[in-house]
Amino acid sequence: LNMANMDGDETFESTLLGEAEEVFVERIADDECILIRGTKNHSSASIVLRGPNEYFLDEMERSVHDSLCVVKRVMESKKVVPGGGAVEAALSIYLESFATSISSREQLAIAEFAKSLLIIPKTLATNAAKDATDLVAKLRAYHNSSQTKKEHTHLKWVGLDLHEGVVRDSVKAGVLEPAISKIKSLKFATEAAITILRIDDLIKLEPQKEDKKYGGCMDEE
Repeated sequence: LNMANMDGDETFESTLLGEAEEVFVERIADDECILIRGTKNHSSASIVLRGPNEYFLDEMERSVHDSLCVVKRVMESKKVVPGGGAVEAALSIYLESFATSISSREQLAIAEFAKSLLIIPKTLATNAAKDATDLVAKLRAYHNSSQTKKEHTHLKWVGLDLHEGVVRDSVKAGVLEPAISKIKSLKFATEAAITILRIDDLIKLEPQKEDKKYGGCMDEE
């Protein structure tokens, strides 16, 4: 190992040097790692995960990766929306009201789309072993009030609290989601539904008919 350039000359630039408070070797589990702490420029960092077994570590790594992806999405879009099914409930109420203003058959499609959005809060409540019917009904009532009464506009942040089984202000509780992720998920789900509805062909496979005389088997001599 040397510091020769492509021409074979020994060169060195002091600007390439970094600064750190300490550099040491520490044994973590079965590996020896070189740790650098107190660097002058913090352009990157390492996260060390420890657990009882590999399966637990894999789950921890997945959770940390998901958390970092959420932070990345927020930094990209610089916008967040309340979680706990608040967005889906608000959209459902708005689209139901909008559907009644249309006098064509499109009203039915918009109304069904509004109804389908409630699958998200219903699934959240069901997965938490809560009464989905009661919670979603309360959630819809709050968002309907926020869109019809000016004095109740603050209720637009209301989402599900799956720990207590109630509805609450998701913004005050810190339950937020990246806006770009919510927009993309709605777009992709809509595109998938449209793609399925465009299919107008049906391929049906008829079951094979068994030979009644030989019970479906032919003996060869």
